[in-house]
Amino acid sequence: MKSLQLERPLAFFDLETTGIDPGSDKIVEISVLRISPDGTRETRTRRINPGRPIPAGATAVHGIRDQDVQDEPEFRQIAKGLLEFLEGSDLAGFNVRRFDLPLLDREFRDCGQDLRAAERKVIDAMLIFHRKERRDLAAAVQFYLGRELEGAHGAEADIQATADVLEAQLERYPDLPHTVEELAGWDRRHPDDVDSSGKFRWKGGEVTFAFGKHHGRPLQEVMQTERGYLEWLSGTDLAHDALQLVQGALSGKLPSRD
Repeated sequence: MKSLQLERPLAFFDLETTGIDPGSDKIVEISVLRISPDGTRETRTRRINPGRPIPAGATAVHGIRDQDVQDEPEFRQIAKGLLEFLEGSDLAGFNVRRFDLPLLDREFRDCGQDLRAAERKVIDAMLIFHRKERRDLAAAVQFYLGRELEGAHGAEADIQATADVLEAQLERYPDLPHTVEELAGWDRRHPDDVDSSGKFRWKGGEVTFAFGKHHGRPLQEVMQTERGYLEWLSGTDLAHDALQLVQGALSGKLPSRD
């Protein structure tokens, strides 16, 4: 780490899991990169048997199946060695404060071990990214208008700033359309998109996936063959209208293209 002064080892880690609940889901793979103050790097990666079936939705994300971990150790069997590897280290990762660290800490506690997370410094690159590269109205005002947003979160100040930002965007980007009808549809990635984020697309009169492992497959077909994947999707941070499509499919309601 040429740009970061290390007084003790820094351990970057990432987890693949059975789901997205740090309070109950289990680890199926862990990778740790331990960087010492002298620059020495050591990486350890280990698949783990979670002791329960891996949901199809989770497998769709990380590709790890039940048969891939059936002969691997359970977490309790590797916990002591992992703690020794992390001994004296601070921790780092992407989204670790909200997800990976709470889940890892719980896995240790479940088998009677103590990560002593409160005694370790934690760096979360995602939080730095979100703070330094903001995407809120105040950031847009600063970027497009070159000024601070005064009276932020006051309704009148916010709508005036939004109008000013839109005007600045139209002036800045010559490829933007200048009619309401055209501009309202400009951010749709494809004329056949069903939802605002372009996750689903009309194809042959059916709603089909436009992302992920099921790209090009009808939503109804995936519902019939891999319901678990849709159940997992329904708990993710998809855009609201995309979530409505998934939830509608789960309840047997699919839109038709008139």
